[in-house]
Amino acid sequence: MSKPKVLAFLSYLLSILGCLYVLLFEREDKLAVYHAKQSLTIVVTAVGALLAWLLGTWGLTWIPIVGPLLAAALFSQVILLYIFLAVVWIIGIIYALQAKRQPLPLIGKWAERLFA
Repeated sequence: MSKPKVLAFLSYLLSILGCLYVLLFEREDKLAVYHAKQSLTIVVTAVGALLAWLLGTWGLTWIPIVGPLLAAALFSQVILLYIFLAVVWIIGIIYALQAKRQPLPLIGKWAERLFA
């Protein structure tokens, strides 16, 4: 397997550490950098969704009876997003191993704008 494929794969497999390695030390490898940006976008989305849910839940718990129920119901949305991100992560690994520079569903275009 070629070095760009391995680096692109590691950016998904090692998540933040793999992305940081590629973005800091392998900037000249366009394929690896492309996939590192997409992998980092997946991580940022996952962490951001959880933080948004935590802040929203904190606010909702101040509403008697209905607030905690809404907070629990909103958690199902977070779980749904995490399932989607897991599928996108697997698709990203497949694209990396095939040496494709193809944007991931929904996340890919956002990654291009976020890390332009």
